[in-house]
Amino acid sequence: MTTGTEKLVAYCGLCCEDCFGYKGKIADLAKELRKELRQEKFDIMAKGIPFKEFDHYDECYKVLGALVRLRCKNGCRSGGGNPFCPVRKCSQKKAYAGCWECSDFECCNKLVFLQTNHGDAHIKNLRKLKKQGVKGFLQGKRDWYLKPRQSA
Repeated sequence: MTTGTEKLVAYCGLCCEDCFGYKGKIADLAKELRKELRQEKFDIMAKGIPFKEFDHYDECYKVLGALVRLRCKNGCRSGGGNPFCPVRKCSQKKAYAGCWECSDFECCNKLVFLQTNHGDAHIKNLRKLKKQGVKGFLQGKRDWYLKPRQSA
């Protein structure tokens, strides 16, 4: 892999360029909203609003802070994301560009944790990467979430 975009293809078959954390828009909006809420002293105002949902204002504010922290300025290959990612560690140990170079990726347990947030998207992407290579993969449609297939 040589180009900047090619470096954004993660070991697992997802593309960092498609990630909300890498794009940063959600983190930026959450940061702006937190700032606006502080300026308006909304924590005080929330106590006087007669809707039961505002009883949870502090939790909401904390969630916005967590969204800010989800920003990822570096892709997976540049140290972004989970530093303990088992997929990254395995690929690096085997000197693979990614899981698509491994004959066992279809049944690999190291990829299972991705199903919660991505369904089967990473598996579909890995199949494309294996077949088309990184450049071909980047030129086509990439998946970020794909509903998991039900086992028979």
